[in-house]
Amino acid sequence: MPGYRRSPSLEALQELVDVAGQVPHEVARKAGLSVSELHSLRHLMNAPMGPVELARELGVTSAASSGVVDRLVGRGHAERRPHPDDGRRTEVVITDSGRLEILTRLAPMFVGLAEIDSALTDDERELVERYLRGATAAMRALM
Repeated sequence: MPGYRRSPSLEALQELVDVAGQVPHEVARKAGLSVSELHSLRHLMNAPMGPVELARELGVTSAASSGVVDRLVGRGHAERRPHPDDGRRTEVVITDSGRLEILTRLAPMFVGLAEIDSALTDDERELVERYLRGATAAMRALM
């Protein structure tokens, strides 16, 4: 392939991409969730969302999103509430149980990443950030 030359940094990046693709499946399996349920909780950690908005984020139909929300509500990980600005609409809100599920499962990874990051100098961190943002841009170019 023109312009592509294997290197240890590209091999490490490929390994990271491969492992990152496996993490949601493994975390979901350990939590007894589907990957869609896990991703839903991750999105709901940021802010409540309407079911249609959640479907859009997950890339699924509204009916599929409704099933995901039903299962999360059934487990006590989410609640449906009237939208604060429009009582005709519903929003999905993560519960303390859902938040704890996500944080407990992902905390070891975040602690490890923070330790690696804190061991870098500011110059090293800047270089790593530039590399990762460039890699992200190269991947986004495919989408």
